[in-house]
Amino acid sequence: MSKAAPKKCQDCPSLMEGVFCDLGDESLNELSTHKITNLYKKGQTLFVEGNPPFGLYCISTGNVKVSKLGSGGRENIVRLAGAGDVLGHRSIFTDQYYSATATALEDTRVCFLDKKYILEKVSKEPSVSKHIMFRLGRDLGASETKIASLSQKSVFERTAELLLLLSASHSEECEDGRKITLKLTREEMASYLGTSSETLIRCLSELKSEEVVGQEGKNIVIKNEEKLVEFANLSY
Repeated sequence: MSKAAPKKCQDCPSLMEGVFCDLGDESLNELSTHKITNLYKKGQTLFVEGNPPFGLYCISTGNVKVSKLGSGGRENIVRLAGAGDVLGHRSIFTDQYYSATATALEDTRVCFLDKKYILEKVSKEPSVSKHIMFRLGRDLGASETKIASLSQKSVFERTAELLLLLSASHSEECEDGRKITLKLTREEMASYLGTSSETLIRCLSELKSEEVVGQEGKNIVIKNEEKLVEFANLSY
C-alpha cells in the first residue's frame, strides 16, 4: 500500500475486475483525468448513511464494509466489498441518499468519480452501463440470499456459509487448506451474521472441534470445505 497510486486507469491492479474493464485506451485516458484517488486508513469512512450521493467509488486495492445502523445504534454489516468493486452506484441511479455507511477494513485505495461525469459516461459507454447493471443485479441476489439465510437458517449454518463466502472471495492456499486473508474481527463477523460475538465464538469452536476449520495466527483456515458446505446447508 506504500506504493504511489497509478495515475492512469490502465495501470490499476483491479482494472479487469472493475466496471471499466472493456474501455479502450482513449476512454481510459479520459477517465484518468476525471478520477480522484484517495487512500483510506483502516476505520476511515468513504461515505455515511443518510448523506446525498456525490459520485461513484471504485476500489483499487483493499476492502470495505458496508453497514447500516440498527436499533440502539448497533452496526449491521450488509455487504463486504473488495478490489474491483464499486460503491455508491445504487444511490446515484435512484437519486436517493446513501442507505448505508462504507468503512475501510484495512488501508484501502479508492478512486472517486463525480456524479455528473459518471452519468455522462454511462450514457456514452454501453459496456460501463452493462457492468454496473450486472453488479446491481448481483448485489440484489446476494441481499435476497442473506435475508433468506437470516430467516431460515441457524447461526451455526450461517457461520459456515459466511466462511465459504470469505473462502471464495478472500483466501489463499496454505498447507492445511485455504486461509481466509480478510481480517474481520469477531464483532464484525457477528454483525454480518446478525448475532452476538459470544454465539459466533461458540459456532467457530464447534467447527474447530469437528476439524472443519483451524487457525493460523489470526487467520481462519478452512480444512474441510466439503463438510463446511454440508454444515452450511447448501445445495452445491
